[in-house]
Amino acid sequence: MNAILYVAGRATRLGERAGNRHKVLLEFDGQTLLERHVLMLARLRVPKLFVVTGHRREQLQAEFPRLSARYGVEIEELFNADFTEGSALSMHASLPALEAARDSVLLMDGDVLYGFAMLQRLRESPLSTALLVDRGYSTADDDPVLVPMRGGKPFDFVKGWRGEADAVGESVGFFKIGAADLPLLIAETRARIAGAGRADSYDDILRVLARDGRFGAVDVTGLPWTEIDFPADVDYANRVVLPALRETN
Repeated sequence: MNAILYVAGRATRLGERAGNRHKVLLEFDGQTLLERHVLMLARLRVPKLFVVTGHRREQLQAEFPRLSARYGVEIEELFNADFTEGSALSMHASLPALEAARDSVLLMDGDVLYGFAMLQRLRESPLSTALLVDRGYSTADDDPVLVPMRGGKPFDFVKGWRGEADAVGESVGFFKIGAADLPLLIAETRARIAGAGRADSYDDILRVLARDGRFGAVDVTGLPWTEIDFPADVDYANRVVLPALRETN
């Protein structure tokens, strides 16, 4: 099982908090988000990581040789030259990795601070195609991607969801796509490389799989994590998430 990390975006909501660095080069306890991802994947014995780059790619390129040598994970860059458009084009940039896959693939948002247990649950789940959900979500300060479920199975994947469901969780941004479901993911991605579809997000692509019943849910409610989108997220990460991770990792 290989992994694909999506880090092409410009992180405009973070403002000056990132300085002149790419967002995934923000450090937490002396390690960048990028290094933490590679470390977690090495612990899972994932042999290869594809990194979809765009904004400030040269900063990331400078890190790849060191991280690969240190953790024993092969790193290959896939460049999204159209990173200022919809993030569906980042999924398109990852097609070489998706089309070459012969077993499950991990898809990962790059801007998440989390612990090993979270990724381990996804990797070791008996579900062939699954996403991580946190039922302890809040919409007070953000607009999370919501995952409504019936009988424990996701049936939608969208921001601002309203309706009837047995349970609703927030998507963490990590997905395991089984080999049998890769053709649908690839087809939906290819359908968005021209016209209005170029403005879509890669969430729009994943939503098709959810509405088609392809995903199972892996519950990580209670595990410490945060997405790094806004300056307040950096503060929350340092104040709340990191202390919890120090106790569990």
